[in-house]
Amino acid sequence: MTAISLRLPGDIELQLKTEARLEGKTQSEIARLAIMEYLARRKKERFMTEMVAEMRTAYANPEIRSQALEIVNDSTDDGLDAIINAEQAAGIDPDEKWWR
Repeated sequence: MTAISLRLPGDIELQLKTEARLEGKTQSEIARLAIMEYLARRKKERFMTEMVAEMRTAYANPEIRSQALEIVNDSTDDGLDAIINAEQAAGIDPDEKWWR
């Protein structure tokens, strides 16, 4: 494992010491976990940004947009049909208003 040197403001150092004591871990363990969580979060954020950019590009293409909307509509209809079938199998009238 590689060692690094880290400078912290006094208040952050105090919080780190306190947290390490409360958790029963070393300051290095706490710092390592924090860095790992930060790196994982940043990786996820970059992935999501890239995915949104790809989706926007694809959605701008009329053919892809049409196909995507067709898939959504088919999935929605299938999902609603499944709910209605399940309600009917349970003896529930799906047309009956339950929110009166």
